Amino acid sequence: MKGMPYKPAAVWLLCLVVLSACNTGKVTVRKKHLYIQAAGRENKSWQLVWEDNFNSPALDTSKWTLIPPNNADWGRHMTNDPRCYKLDSGKLYLRGMVNPDTSKDHRPFLTAGIYSKGKFAFQYGMVEIRARLESARGAWPAIWMLAETDKYGAYPKNGEIDIMEHLNYDSIIYQTTHSWYTLELKQTNNPPHSGTAHFNPGEYNIFGIRWYPDKIVFYLNGKETFTYPYVPGADITQWPYDQPFYLLIDQQLGGSWVGKVQPETLPVQMIIDWVKVYQ
Repeated sequence: MKGMPYKPAAVWLLCLVVLSACNTGKVTVRKKHLYIQAAGRENKSWQLVWEDNFNSPALDTSKWTLIPPNNADWGRHMTNDPRCYKLDSGKLYLRGMVNPDTSKDHRPFLTAGIYSKGKFAFQYGMVEIRARLESARGAWPAIWMLAETDKYGAYPKNGEIDIMEHLNYDSIIYQTTHSWYTLELKQTNNPPHSGTAHFNPGEYNIFGIRWYPDKIVFYLNGKETFTYPYVPGADITQWPYDQPFYLLIDQQLGGSWVGKVQPETLPVQMIIDWVKVYQ
């Protein structure tokens, strides 16, 4: 500008900032808390865009909210009771337990979970969660995803992505997609919407997906286990996976799928080491 001295260092720094912003934009277009992968990035190298290593003494509420109770099978025992969750030595512990005092809360069991709804959601990319699952009769730990907005209407029209579900003492996990297409139109095998993978219960495992505009690839410890593809020409409800989804991580108890809870096998925990999202 006229009347201002020329400062090469300042100009160089300004250019560096502008270039950095432009390069970031080529990876992700960020709209508030929504991370939208830019078009044409499908075959590029992954870049970390969001993570939590749980190294803080308290839950990072800029990233997560404790899941409130709801009427679904998986959510009816959810609570913010501090006995059901803690952070310790870089780990998040989510516990399912017998309710020790039913005089104020009449539910027989208490469970804990976190979700990133309203704080972080992403469209396309890779998510990995390192966690250890404990086992009990009626235990149902899950790592999954739901749509941030109602683009197509009420559930299940916006779809669901189950990165990992574990039942009781099984040595397998379930990895699944749900949608109007699979649940209401009963198109569970056209294409197959679910797979299983053997794992080592009680040890730390890395559960994840790689989500593209035309497929969702499920992983366990870095190995591909199952793929759910977009099917051209299928009913439009087959692929609601073209919008931002948020993360849910919860230690559930009981329900029509997992069966009854045996109180004597509790408490049970899911221990999360870290969560990482790449685009």
